[in-house]
Amino acid sequence: MASFTLNGKPVSVEVSPQTPLLWVLRDHLGMTGTKFGCGIAQCGACTVHLNGSATRTCVLPVSGAEGADIVTIEGLSDNDDHPLQQAWREHQVPQCGYCQSGQIMQAADFLSRTPDPSDEEVTQAMAGNLCRCMAYVRIHRAVKRAAEIGRASQASTAGVGVFDPTHDQEVTHGQV
Repeated sequence: MASFTLNGKPVSVEVSPQTPLLWVLRDHLGMTGTKFGCGIAQCGACTVHLNGSATRTCVLPVSGAEGADIVTIEGLSDNDDHPLQQAWREHQVPQCGYCQSGQIMQAADFLSRTPDPSDEEVTQAMAGNLCRCMAYVRIHRAVKRAAEIGRASQASTAGVGVFDPTHDQEVTHGQV
């Protein structure tokens, strides 16, 4: 039996401890957004977040995820409104779409640690995720755009002080 949190919900599955997490997610838990690409952790199609870090699930036995917090593309946002999902649509990134969930999950981990990346940093962070359609330029642009969206969103909710004459003091966004 393997137990972990999947997209915010506790789950348990009766499988061999050596079963790759990818197949547990897809075949037993219905998370088909996570794709099988190469089976040797080289293409990135199977990328999910394991305890907040981008992880290749095709080579990770489910026993390695015991007690972990796992987020798949299905759990990245409630309404497909994550900055990366917005930017992916804006830049019309998908062609065949097969690699996209892994690309997005890799980029989400990267942007969580590097909110204002240089072009070189984006190139390096995304280098391990392969795209059969060669949409690398659009992927790069979308990652940069998602970083912009994320920074703008943080700035609008970061508690920028404004003077409120009705309270005769500076208030923070969201306070009254």
